[in-house]
Amino acid sequence: MNETTHPTVTDERTDLLEALAHQRRFLRLTTRDLTDEQAGQRTTVSELCLGGLIKHVTSTERHWADFILNGPSPKDDFTAMTEADWARRADEFRMLPGETLAGVLAEYTEVARRTDELVTALPDLNADHPLPEAPWNEPGARWSARRVLLHIIAETAQHAGHADIIRESLDGAKSMG
Repeated sequence: MNETTHPTVTDERTDLLEALAHQRRFLRLTTRDLTDEQAGQRTTVSELCLGGLIKHVTSTERHWADFILNGPSPKDDFTAMTEADWARRADEFRMLPGETLAGVLAEYTEVARRTDELVTALPDLNADHPLPEAPWNEPGARWSARRVLLHIIAETAQHAGHADIIRESLDGAKSMG
């Protein structure tokens, strides 16, 4: 083997950020060459649309980056959510009147930039906070910044897969495979 065939050794933060960037690229790729109307179109029985998925991933990443910095917030108390709170949450999954794909993507880019800066500046990836009480969280569980970043990567990858299915249903274009 010569030197060019050896893998490059990087640090953990670089690996995490590169993995996240890779999944973000796949997700963004599903929206290439679409109109605002197409970005808001449902193509399956699901409520999901491509613009809504971008909005949801943006909101999720923003939320978890805030968690890394501050721990759980009062808005994490799902047992106290009102019907209006649930309606606002549902709006994350659709393009609302006046929203544009360019605007949704710009917000995603800004949130991604802030997350990347946070990861780079974190003094310790082991710093942790308790997870909020929710039916899907193990009671008493704590997540480190590292665990949160792995979760953001997994969420982004999962939704990039959903987006690929929606895009293929929309016009036959594929982002993966």
